[in-house]
Amino acid sequence: MLSVSKLQTSYGPAQILFDISFEIGEGEVVTLLGRNGMGKTTTVNSIIGLVPSNGGEISFEGRAIRGLPSYRVAQCGIGLVPEGRQVFPTLTVEENLIATAAARFGPARWTLERVYELFPRLKERRGNLGSQLSGGEQQMLAVGRALMTNPKLLILDEATEGLAPLIRAEIWDCLKRLKSERQSILVIDKNVDALTSFADRHVVIEKGRVAWSGSSAELAADASVKDRFLHV
Repeated sequence: MLSVSKLQTSYGPAQILFDISFEIGEGEVVTLLGRNGMGKTTTVNSIIGLVPSNGGEISFEGRAIRGLPSYRVAQCGIGLVPEGRQVFPTLTVEENLIATAAARFGPARWTLERVYELFPRLKERRGNLGSQLSGGEQQMLAVGRALMTNPKLLILDEATEGLAPLIRAEIWDCLKRLKSERQSILVIDKNVDALTSFADRHVVIEKGRVAWSGSSAELAADASVKDRFLHV
């Protein structure tokens, strides 16, 4: 579904990504792992067109998308849950969800009713402004808002950063349900043990390069990967 090959990205004269390559198949859950500042968010922003890349190839369902503006990438079927949630603070929960609703690829799989079923708390707070929600509720809203675009690929950047353990568990349960429904997902997060319980494959980034990639079983079996690339 998504193919990234030899991706290079720079901020001015400073090169950040060096030949990043990985793929995501239909229905797969793939993670980007690594310490802070290693290039994970830059990789995501390069894929969706928020940061211009200066080399390599990115294709989605066989179509070249590197260099397209971000709204065109979104129209191809990629939905983003951004770092920091970025909900619309002056819109209600329901208005946040309706604002992004789209069904470009046939009947909508995700509607208000389905999002409220996935996150009952959002239904309870549907009349509240985005600014009146807790961090966990904002994250649920950010996920629901991305799902309302009915994406073929869902990307979550720092999926559970700063959330209480119970809310983190709720987000993981959500992602497991989406996986069971064959939703393709790319997720950035630091909770490696939780990710290995349901993700198919992992890509570890170190200083802008792919340092390791493999399955959940391979990651769980190789403690040296965590020690070398993931522990602070």
